[in-house]
Amino acid sequence: MKHLLSAGDLTRDEAVRILDTAEELLSVAQRPIKKLPTLRGRTIVNLFFEDSTRTRISFEAAAKRLSADVINFSAKGSSVSKGESLKDTALTLQAMGADAVVIRHNASGAPHRLAHSQWTRGAVVNAGDGTHEHPTQALLDAFTARKHLAGDLEGKNITIVGDVLHSRVARSNALLLDTLGANVTLVAPPTLLPVGVDAWPVETSYDLDESLEKADAVMMLRVQAERMSAAYFPSAREYSRRYGLDTARMNRLQDHTIVMHPGPMNRGMEISADVADSGRSVIVEQVTNGVAVRMAVLYLLVGGQTDETIPESEGTE
Repeated sequence: MKHLLSAGDLTRDEAVRILDTAEELLSVAQRPIKKLPTLRGRTIVNLFFEDSTRTRISFEAAAKRLSADVINFSAKGSSVSKGESLKDTALTLQAMGADAVVIRHNASGAPHRLAHSQWTRGAVVNAGDGTHEHPTQALLDAFTARKHLAGDLEGKNITIVGDVLHSRVARSNALLLDTLGANVTLVAPPTLLPVGVDAWPVETSYDLDESLEKADAVMMLRVQAERMSAAYFPSAREYSRRYGLDTARMNRLQDHTIVMHPGPMNRGMEISADVADSGRSVIVEQVTNGVAVRMAVLYLLVGGQTDETIPESEGTE
């Protein structure tokens, strides 16, 4: 594995290796010194052409905990605003010695283009491209679900609800969860299911209440109003009534079922505040797990060693 561009590129063994490595690295957060020397002397570039809080900070924290040097690049205020192309930006960063580029871009396929060009020699990690994919989010979601569902997703029922049409998280989760043996059901209004979803390894439904009965995990998706150029549902109130997860619906879940959300949340629309803050919710835990998963991805891609044990912490911060 030289790059991480799509959740669909991962074999089951590769996905499990990442999740198992993340399990070891998660303990770093509990150590007195939260840093490993693994990527000392390596340079990781966070190349973000779209706004981000959780993903960018998570990758930055992951790289720094592995002792890498981190360059954060934001399109706003850079030469991109003057018309500089992705190619010239990438060549500039390569000249600075980038060993890996973590890229978020509003154009679907931009990470693939970067990885298969001659613009950079390092690893490329897709941190979200258009409405295409977000593989590390799917990995951290799978990691979180696996921890709560007996350590294995084989045969588990995962229900993903909401704006599937505009969600790169939904696509990556559908691919990865299928690889890991889970049964995935997408629930959304007909207008928010993408063309060609019948070819995805999932079931689809328009009925949230029916789909919740067998769910082992329920993942609510944000309604991405900023990507909508038309009316996809009658009103926010109607959407929340039909497809929102409130306390009444949560109380009908199985005792062990967890509630997930990739964030940021529209509280009161796809998920009520009571549910988001309930004991079933693992939403904050997903953020914590995201750092460990991204550490594992960088460790395996840039560190170049897949069979070593995780080293001890450094003696200094």
